[in-house]
Amino acid sequence: MAQIQEGRMPYLGYETYYRIVGENKGNKKPLLLLHGGPGSTHNYFEVLDDLADKDGRQLIMYDQLGCGNSYLDGHPELWTKETWLNELIALRKHLGLDEVHILGQSWGGMLAIIYECECKPEGVASYILSSTLPYNAIWESEQKRRVGYLPEEMQEAIAKAEKTGNYSDPDYDVAITEFMTRYCAGPFGPDAAECLTRKKKAGTEAYVAGWGPNEFTPTGSLRDYNYMDQLKDFSKPTLICNGAEDLCSPYIAKLMFDAIPNAKWELFRYSRHMCFVDEEELYKKVLMEWLNQND
Repeated sequence: MAQIQEGRMPYLGYETYYRIVGENKGNKKPLLLLHGGPGSTHNYFEVLDDLADKDGRQLIMYDQLGCGNSYLDGHPELWTKETWLNELIALRKHLGLDEVHILGQSWGGMLAIIYECECKPEGVASYILSSTLPYNAIWESEQKRRVGYLPEEMQEAIAKAEKTGNYSDPDYDVAITEFMTRYCAGPFGPDAAECLTRKKKAGTEAYVAGWGPNEFTPTGSLRDYNYMDQLKDFSKPTLICNGAEDLCSPYIAKLMFDAIPNAKWELFRYSRHMCFVDEEELYKKVLMEWLNQND
């Protein structure tokens, strides 16, 4: 069983929690994991812990400021791409991660795209863009298309919330739960990995202020996110992963695949938004092969 080390990095007068699995023996570059949300925590990435033993590779995951063990609220002004981008830069420096692979899932993939396009960082061996997006408008339109598959009364509840700005109606909650179950994740039964059912401090403020009230209403600070035209300048090997019933639809994944030079695309046929949970063993196999090919 790989050794697990936890720590905290001072950041903006607060603390960023990180979790390191395994040792960096120098022969394989560590894998740095960027979770979704904003505000979803690192927890679900713990299903990948055994890669430290199976592949002899160190994994680093962390809770971005605003959630989990880095929980903070009452500061909506902090929830911007600059806060999370600078946190990523600071963490690499703090942990001495001169060479890494970076896997970003959902919002974490957006952060990886921002990082590559704006910083052109050195020492990144490859990117894994898992269930993410190149620009907001395509994400919004694809989710609204999927809303059209919900029962009529659920569509009406969502439309009412969008019109009134009241997202606390019980009928809206039922509709969003159904939508997220179809295309995101859950529910998790008693046999699910503990990290998926563990109580966590979700960063609700970070999500709403950064993104918006739901997946198809990007009204937060990230509302102008659009790196589609810059993807052609991606200089690192890039693996794109998504599920057939993912919030990141095959259409969105193909847009990134077509735009990024020499990218590889892996479509998980039986997955939603968390491919590494829905098809865990296949995801790990694909991931290990990719990492070893690009060390």
